[in-house]
Amino acid sequence: MSQYYNRKRPVKKFPYPPKKDCIKIEGGATSNCENTIVPIAGLTTGAVAKIPVVLAEFTVQIDVDSIVKLPEDALEIKRIKKRLMVTQCLLIQDTNKLFIKGVVRKNIEYATAGKCSNSQGVCGDIRHCTIDVPFQCVTPINFNGIEPLPVVNSTSNEFQYFSEQDLKAPEFANKDKLLSGDFSEFNQNSTEYYNELPFCELVSSRIIEFDEFLNRRTPVNSKIPFAEKVFDEIEEKMVIFLTLKLLQNRQVVIGAVAPRPCRK
Repeated sequence: MSQYYNRKRPVKKFPYPPKKDCIKIEGGATSNCENTIVPIAGLTTGAVAKIPVVLAEFTVQIDVDSIVKLPEDALEIKRIKKRLMVTQCLLIQDTNKLFIKGVVRKNIEYATAGKCSNSQGVCGDIRHCTIDVPFQCVTPINFNGIEPLPVVNSTSNEFQYFSEQDLKAPEFANKDKLLSGDFSEFNQNSTEYYNELPFCELVSSRIIEFDEFLNRRTPVNSKIPFAEKVFDEIEEKMVIFLTLKLLQNRQVVIGAVAPRPCRK
């Protein structure tokens, strides 16, 4: 019996499953699809709504001058893609000053000199570098829409209750009394008002840019065509035209309207 169990059994070898494709997409263009108009139900008796109201719409010019240090020597810039992002747009009320902060996200694609070069040509790699160029400014606002609501200040008032106490010190007579507020308590009436903070919407942006390569030079211990130079710094000058819309949530009275028949 022990000899039977000690015998080695043959191991079955299963074939590997077929390799599947990494990505597979099925389908394509579809035919036209029909739709049916559904009546739009809305208030016709009037209402009070809380909606964003336009305080001002304006275009501000922001001038930016920055220097970008590349991680390696570049032969030329192939392409620069830009996206503007606003990180702060804050109105300081009672001063009509708007504080603006943001960044210009740049993806810089550049060609490197590489290790394969001679007096007739140069071969290298295409690399990229993504950076955030910051900008900020303060601009006065002319409210060409409607003035913002005035700020309502919080209030805090103290009050006291009358107190009458006997005076037991030797310098006072038995009929003398201490008439004053109660020193053993503190009473206060405070009210906080939560004002609606104006906010911004980004409408459009336009950037005019001039980039200049700094420290252009011939690489050390390498040969490249006579007209070629490498650099590792870029001075960027940008003029940004930023169109913003300043809004504030307000309660607006919407009047009654006659219901319109649904067109079929």
